[in-house]
Formats: sequence, C-alpha cells, structure tokens
Amino acid sequence: MATEPIDVEMAGTCVGPDGSAIGMPQLCFDWWGNQIFWLVITLVVIYLVLSRVALPRIAAVLAERQGTITNDIAAAEDLKVKAQHAEAAYDKALIDARAEAQRIVAEAKADIQKDLDVAIAKADKEISAKSAESEKAIAEIRAGALDAVREVATDTAKEIVAAMGGKTDAKAVKAAVDARLKG
Repeated sequence: MATEPIDVEMAGTCVGPDGSAIGMPQLCFDWWGNQIFWLVITLVVIYLVLSRVALPRIAAVLAERQGTITNDIAAAEDLKVKAQHAEAAYDKALIDARAEAQRIVAEAKADIQKDLDVAIAKADKEISAKSAESEKAIAEIRAGALDAVREVATDTAKEIVAAMGGKTDAKAVKAAVDARLKG
C-alpha cells in the first residue's frame, strides 16, 4: 500500500485514485484555465466595487478634508488680519491714553504753578507789608534812639558843664549837641 502506481488516465486530471487532489491544485496545469477565469472575474468584481463604491467615498473624504483645510486657512488669515487690526487699535488707544495722561499732567502742573504763583504773590505781599512795618518800626526806633541819644547827650553835657563849675544854658547846650550830632 505504501506505493501504489498512479493510473496514467488519472495523472492528467491531477486527481488521485480515491478522488483527492494530488499535490497543490494551483500547480496542476489542467486546472489553470478555470483558475485564471475565476481570477479575472474576481479582479473585475473587486475593480468595480473599488471604482464605484470605495474610491468615490475616499475621494469625497479627501475633497472634504481639502475643503476644511482651505476654509481653516482662510479663517486663520481672517483672524490674523483681525488680530493685526486689534493690535493697531490697541496701539492707537495706548498712544491716545499716554497723550491724555501727558495732557492731564501738564494741566495739573499748570494748575499747581498757578496756585504756587498766587501763593508766592500773596507771600511776597505779606513779606512786603511786614518788611514795611518792620522798616517803619526800625525808623521809629532809630528816631526814638536819636531822640534818646540827644536827650542823654544834652543831660550829660549839662552835668559836665555843671561839674566843671560853669553855668549851663539849656539853649546853648542843645545847639552844641545838635551841631555835634549832625556831624
């Protein structure tokens, strides 16, 4: 049983005596025509399924993705332009705010300077008034001092003349003191 001869008639059909295939059926030249026929039918069916169903769906998905990408790029460009406009508006607002702040500072300085000028003028008037009063008081004191010096000099001269044994004439002593005080 180990080695049974193969019938020549059976050898051409690639089928053993019990009806089973001998070896690999793909390598049996007698069956290649049938295999090629079904291969072509299968490839045509696969081609038709891919070309009519799968590839249009894939193309639609790719077109949708491309459209989405294009729309997103356009939206990004719009947002970039809006951001540039917003930045320009922010810069303008910042410049305007700085100018307004400088104007307010200048006004405040002017107001302070005006108040300071008024206060200085008032202080100058007060100082002038007090200075005039002080000069008047000093003049009065000088006049009083001169009168006191004249009186003391007159009294002293009378006393000296009396101490030397002379006769004191009030008019003559006063005239001598006045002459001496004038220079």
